[in-house]
Amino acid sequence: MTEEAKRFIQGHTDVRPAIGLVLGSGLGAFADELTARTDIPYAEIPGWPHSTAVGHAGKLIIGKLGELDVAVMAGRAHLYEGYGMQQVTYGVRVLHGIGARSMVFTNAAGGINLTLERGGLVLISDHINLQGGNPLVGPNDESLGPRFPDMSEAYSRVYRDTAKRVAVELCIPLSEGVYAAMLGPSYETPAEIRYLRAIGADVVGMSTVPEVIVANHMGMKVLGISCVTNMAAGILPQRIHHEEVLETGAMVRDTLVKFLKALLPRLEA
Repeated sequence: MTEEAKRFIQGHTDVRPAIGLVLGSGLGAFADELTARTDIPYAEIPGWPHSTAVGHAGKLIIGKLGELDVAVMAGRAHLYEGYGMQQVTYGVRVLHGIGARSMVFTNAAGGINLTLERGGLVLISDHINLQGGNPLVGPNDESLGPRFPDMSEAYSRVYRDTAKRVAVELCIPLSEGVYAAMLGPSYETPAEIRYLRAIGADVVGMSTVPEVIVANHMGMKVLGISCVTNMAAGILPQRIHHEEVLETGAMVRDTLVKFLKALLPRLEA
């Protein structure tokens, strides 16, 4: 099915992206920066799962950022929507098929580390998979990657170093930490947050990890960026609601766009 999706996309644009970018909840503004762009709703791409989460545009945008050819997934599918591991990673497989050799994943996340603040950006250094599955389970396609891919540097150190330099140049505060992936859709309990902090997580969310595993399996270089859209349960004396996630996404929109515009051209495949 990915071959059919590949042919469909390549029939709609001559741009051959070198890098793919996934925009999380409320973080879709960057797509407006692309020129010579082609917008393709997910619903039109063969096999591509529809995004039903609020704050996800649900379309693939291919265009140029200066001289750089970029493919942007404006929204993603989640396991909590009822999709399987193969479906939530389908887009990454397809982007690899049309030429992308690097992936940048962004997401909205809850802050666990007490030094973090709402609206802050966190460079993902590593992750903890607590979603109860792995997208590589089942027969392995050796043409895509090895049966047992190494994950000791799932998030490229070279890319992270570049991101840190760009953040310093732009005077953008940038933390670094471990991302814990939960199934959702319910937010975590205070007890679960205490557990996650104890095992070394700094932020928590409901996406990204399956995509990162698949990207690494295919030999793609990966960068991950979390936007702390809320502090996790039990840290502040208030309830958590999705509207806060979207509000914070809007609040950091300009900062994230500025950061990505400067960063993407400096990431070498």
